[in-house]
Amino acid sequence: MVSAPAMARDTVNVVGSSTVYPFATVVAERFGRNTDFPTPKLESTGSGGGFKLFCAGIGTQHPDITNASRRMKSSEFEMCQRNGVEAITEVKIGADGIVIANSKDAEKLDLTLKQVFLALAKDVPDPKGGEKLVPNPYQKWSDVDASLPNKAIRVMGPPPTSGTRDAFVEIAMEGGCKTYDFIAQIKSDDKSRYKSVCHSMREDGPFVEAGENDNLIVQRLVQDKDTLGIFGYSFLMENSGEIQASTINGVEPTPDTIADEQYPVARSLFFYIKNAHAGVVPGIQEYAEEFTTEGTWGDNGYLVDVGLIPNPRNVRMETAKAVRELKSMTGNEL
Repeated sequence: MVSAPAMARDTVNVVGSSTVYPFATVVAERFGRNTDFPTPKLESTGSGGGFKLFCAGIGTQHPDITNASRRMKSSEFEMCQRNGVEAITEVKIGADGIVIANSKDAEKLDLTLKQVFLALAKDVPDPKGGEKLVPNPYQKWSDVDASLPNKAIRVMGPPPTSGTRDAFVEIAMEGGCKTYDFIAQIKSDDKSRYKSVCHSMREDGPFVEAGENDNLIVQRLVQDKDTLGIFGYSFLMENSGEIQASTINGVEPTPDTIADEQYPVARSLFFYIKNAHAGVVPGIQEYAEEFTTEGTWGDNGYLVDVGLIPNPRNVRMETAKAVRELKSMTGNEL
C-alpha cells in the first residue's frame, strides 16, 4: 500500500452522488463553521463516477469519501481491492425516493410501474400482442394508456453514471418490465438479456439524459409544463412550491411511504470512507462522525429539514459505531 505524504492535503475531498450532494454540503458547511477543520471540498460526479475516482487508489490525489445513492456493487468493491483501497467503511445515511415530477401548473399524473416501463423502455412488448419485443412505438402518454393525457412523452432523467439512474432502472423500470410473464421468464433463461430488456432506456427522443445536475431538470419543468423529470425526493421538497410528484401505483411519495417502502421507488443512500486516508488527511473521521450524530441524521436532525428520511434508530446506532471504529467492509455485505 502506498502511503500518502502526511500533510499533502488538509481538506477532506468528497465525490459521488448528486442526490447525496445536498445533504453532504449541509453537513460539510456546518462542520467547517463549528470545528477547526477546513470545510470539506465536495464534487458531484454521480455515484458510478464517484466509485471510479474513489477506487482508483490510495494517496492524497484520490478522494477520501464517496457518496452514493445506491449500495456499492461487488464489482466496484473488487476494483477498490485491486487498486489497494482495501479498508472501506460503509455508512448508510438514510432513505430517499425517486420521483417522477412535473410543474404544478400541469396535470398531476397517476402512473403505474408498468406504464412507466412502456413509456420509457427501448424495447417493449408488441402492442399487437404475442410474446415478442419491438422498438418502443409509444409517442404520447395516451398511446401507453387511454386514461393518460393526450400529450407527447417527454421525460428528463439522469445519465448512466448516476446512482439515481441505476436505482430507477432497477426498481421502477424492472418493476414494470417483470409484470409481463414472458419477460419474467427470460430472467431464468438468460439473465443478461433480461437485464438488457428491463434496464435499457429509449434513445429515440422521449427520454432525455440531463446530466448530473438535478436543479437543471427542476428549472426545465418550471419552464415547460409538458415535461416530466426523474430525481430524488429531496429535490421535490426543495422545490415543492413549483413542482409536484406523480403517484406511482397509487402511492404518493412522502417521508412515511418512502421510509416503510410503500412507495414503490424508494432506495437507501450511502457514503464510503477510505480508511487508509483517515489520520493522514485531517478531519475525515470527524466529518463522518458529525454526519452520524443524532442532531444531524436523527428523527429531528437538521438533515430531515432538507429531505433526508432517517434510518430506524437501531440502524443509526450500529452505523455510528462502525464510523467511530472505522469498521471495514468484508465485501460479503454486497
